[in-house]
Amino acid sequence: MLRRLAGWCYDRRRAVLGAWLVAVVLFSILGQVAGGSLLKTFSLSGTDGSRAFAVLGRDFARKGDTGQVVWAVHDPNGSATSVDAQDALQPLLDDLSHEPHVVAVTDPFRSPDQAARLVSQDGHVAYAEIQFDIGANDVDLDEAAHMRGLAAKANTPQLQVELGGAMFTDQSQPASELIGVLAAVVILLVAFGSVLAMGLPILTALVGIGIGLGIEQVLAHVIDVPTFAPQVTAMIGLGVGIDYALFIVTRYRNALHDGREPRDAVIEAVDTSGRAVLFAGCTVVISLIGLFVIGLGFIQGLATGAALAVLVVMAASVTLLTSMLGFVGRAIDKLSLSRARHESSATESSFWVRWAQMIQRRRWIAAIGGLLVLVVLALPVFSLRLGTADAGNDPTSQTTRRAYDLLSTGFGPGSNGPLLVVAELPDPSKAQAMDALATAISATPGVRDRSPVIISPNGKAALISVNADGAPQDASTTALVHRLREEVIPSTMAGSTLDVHVGGETAIGIDLADKLGARLPWFLLAVLTLSFLLLLIVFRSLLVPLKAVIMNLLSIGAAYGVTIAIFQWGWAKDVIGLGKAGPIESWAPMMLFAVVFGLSMDYEVFLLSRIREEYTISHDNSEAVSYGLAHTARLITAAAAIMICVFGSFVLSDLRVLKLIGMGLAVAVFIDATVVRLVLVPATMELLGDRNWWLPRRLGWLPRLQVEGVPEGAPAPAD
Repeated sequence: MLRRLAGWCYDRRRAVLGAWLVAVVLFSILGQVAGGSLLKTFSLSGTDGSRAFAVLGRDFARKGDTGQVVWAVHDPNGSATSVDAQDALQPLLDDLSHEPHVVAVTDPFRSPDQAARLVSQDGHVAYAEIQFDIGANDVDLDEAAHMRGLAAKANTPQLQVELGGAMFTDQSQPASELIGVLAAVVILLVAFGSVLAMGLPILTALVGIGIGLGIEQVLAHVIDVPTFAPQVTAMIGLGVGIDYALFIVTRYRNALHDGREPRDAVIEAVDTSGRAVLFAGCTVVISLIGLFVIGLGFIQGLATGAALAVLVVMAASVTLLTSMLGFVGRAIDKLSLSRARHESSATESSFWVRWAQMIQRRRWIAAIGGLLVLVVLALPVFSLRLGTADAGNDPTSQTTRRAYDLLSTGFGPGSNGPLLVVAELPDPSKAQAMDALATAISATPGVRDRSPVIISPNGKAALISVNADGAPQDASTTALVHRLREEVIPSTMAGSTLDVHVGGETAIGIDLADKLGARLPWFLLAVLTLSFLLLLIVFRSLLVPLKAVIMNLLSIGAAYGVTIAIFQWGWAKDVIGLGKAGPIESWAPMMLFAVVFGLSMDYEVFLLSRIREEYTISHDNSEAVSYGLAHTARLITAAAAIMICVFGSFVLSDLRVLKLIGMGLAVAVFIDATVVRLVLVPATMELLGDRNWWLPRRLGWLPRLQVEGVPEGAPAPAD
């Protein structure tokens, strides 16, 4: 089928190229004109935090999230509530109160009864609360930028004015994708030595990403898509798109150098490397779709966008690239910066043959050494702490970070994410029980201060606002939330009919971490099992897929370990521009696992399919391993270098979550393409010998799935 598709695309290359270009233009326009909002928020139904949020919305009219206008006086003898401060701030507060989705602005000037809560003890820092009727992530980016501009104009030599809250985070990012593409251009020029050969993978990936992003924008009408989804989609799509096209173009050039006609070379490339591309891409998509078992809308939206991008670049690799190769023909090596390398199948004298032979001679040393490296790098995994990073991780260039620091100075770190203890009151007389709870909360370790019991306007609910000693992202705050829920509230409210909940953004973030942490093992088990079964069918071997799953798991663990050391422990945080150490975003390990496991399988398939291809001819395991490594190592190294540059470029982003994902993916690809593919795989395959390809007779009924096409001269595969 692939041979017919390749021939059809080659013969009708003008129509195929035209159709892809029309699709790019069409979906780009649709994404801009008919795209949905990327500002969806997420909900955690059934959690304690969600029940508290429901009470706040119904009885306290808090339908959305709360931001802050924070200000501080520079004069040590000044006051944040002086007449001068009020004259400078009142116009800003009035303007903000008339902004879209702003329900109310509570400030210490017109709410004297709130002054004690909104002004620091030393009087130098104060804040006003901005109550929205929508979630923080649903505040329009342009509107948030406009409000940031209003606050910036209110600054005076005597007064510092900042905006706090997730809705005010500056989402504008540097063009990381462009940096990654430029790095890929350089690597491809070095690998191919030809401008044309370099340009084809880049163009294929860009076309696929353009269409994928347009589809993602349109789908935002019906699914929850987080604001950073386009960057993650572009990151993954560029990486796999360039890699997939690279493998096919390389196979095409090799076929030309072996004397094939251009049309035959295209068919051979698609029927061999193209098959591996489709299978490898399907493993990435399957891993991403596995995220649906988490059951959270924004994670499903993120996974859908990334999976669509991979599917589109897969299709572009076997159709669009085929048509462009038809136009290029034998000119693939023209426009060379230097004399293009004319490779052939004869690579016996290459560096990689010598490398493979060295690994085979020292197989025990290589295997043990490689395993030790992975185990040591993976050790930090045992200290993994899931959570939600707070604004203290934002760069100091952002107003949200400066507001965070001002609130921490004036009111303590916990004021950046107060815990909201709420209860429904079936009878106003029941409010007395909340007074007892307030007293118990004050005596709880980890509590800095708390508000009096606040009765809702309709008298049907009560609220206590609690500031923790620690910051919202601190482990001590997580422990406090669990202590309140599991010890303080049950013991204090024993005998009462009140149903008390702990909510607020901080508590909801803790609920998210708990929920995802509980589901993480099941997700990992599902992806590992499915990947094992796929590789079992492809290579018709029991040990090869088992070994692949174990090694991929170790390499991902090592990538986790490095990520934890940097983002959670704070190692080298200044080098990559982190504000401070903090927890790992609760959804990030799943997303990293899905993507990295899929990409690891890419390299596994490309390497093992070449080894299997040779083994079907020679039935000599050592020769097959040497052959497979010699024919794929240089290619895998170049492909990995491209991915590392594309993923690593996102570390330049100001958003911590993009830094984390970019760093995690870059480290994972580096470890997988070096320690695993170039050391552990050849060493362990040499140790196992012919047992690599052992399949119990009772499994002989398994279907055959030929990833690489049957090479010329090869017999039909046998059990």
